[in-house]
Amino acid sequence: MENITMLTPLKQPIVFQLEGFYVPPGHGPFFFSLLLLYYAATLWANGAVLCVIVMDHNLHRPMYVMVCHLAVCDLLGATAVTPRLMMHFLTGQRKIAYVPALAQAFSVHTYGVAVQTVLAVMAYDRYIAVCEPLRYQAIMTGARLHSCLALAWSVAVLLIALLFIFHMDSPLCGNIIQHVYCSNRGILNLACGPTPLNNIYGLSMSWSLTTSIFLIISFSYIRILHACVKRGGADTGIRSKTFQTCAPHLVIYILYEIASVVIIISYRFPSLSQNIKKFLSILFIIVPPLINPLIYGLVSKEIRAGIKKHFNYLTPSKRMRGV
Repeated sequence: MENITMLTPLKQPIVFQLEGFYVPPGHGPFFFSLLLLYYAATLWANGAVLCVIVMDHNLHRPMYVMVCHLAVCDLLGATAVTPRLMMHFLTGQRKIAYVPALAQAFSVHTYGVAVQTVLAVMAYDRYIAVCEPLRYQAIMTGARLHSCLALAWSVAVLLIALLFIFHMDSPLCGNIIQHVYCSNRGILNLACGPTPLNNIYGLSMSWSLTTSIFLIISFSYIRILHACVKRGGADTGIRSKTFQTCAPHLVIYILYEIASVVIIISYRFPSLSQNIKKFLSILFIIVPPLINPLIYGLVSKEIRAGIKKHFNYLTPSKRMRGV
């Protein structure tokens, strides 16, 4: 009887406490400033890409519409984690109510899945553009484009909704989440008992989704490479143009996968400090949202030209000269 521990389920309203980073005394404002600078740059970069594509009718083409959706994914991921982390650094606040915790976890997981599904749609678009250039307009119509993107978001939302539905009724016996943000696994670790159904579904979903996206993108780029080799011998311009349009998408996918692999590898090294592990675990949320718009902005001449045109127009000195 002495070894039996009675677990008492928590009652609503439940308030979680995030373990967060260990911040040395007096260093909180410094880390807050760094994170604020990062978040401002992320909002500006993605916001600029979104505004330029929406306002410039010349950019209302499938590739740029998909870049818009990717920017929305990036804003979702960065906004789900960064503001609360900034509050943690500035005020030391680690508490989060039950509903905001679920909202944060749902947003982070949706971001992780939606990025992959949108990238899969982009790979399909590049495959059609390179391998079926004469039929591209007929195949990638506006209706099909929006259907593919709606499917990408629907799959992401549905898969994550099912993930959370499986444990909504699971009683919780703890309130300390051992991470810097809320996640499905972080909340499930507080359950009073085992949650095998959620574990099986979560692992199956992650493996199936990652494998499917990898196969779609691999198939697309193998066919693209084959088409370039077959037709590029006669015209090096074809290879150059294909590289310019496909490289950003491939780089973004590789960056996302590297960030995901780093998370897995970091947990295989128990000697790493907890702060380093936690920092590595948020790389997939911090790095892509800032890098993605820069990659497309630097590579795409149309987006660069649009940014220069619209933001030069908004500059007061430019407007005064035009009066």
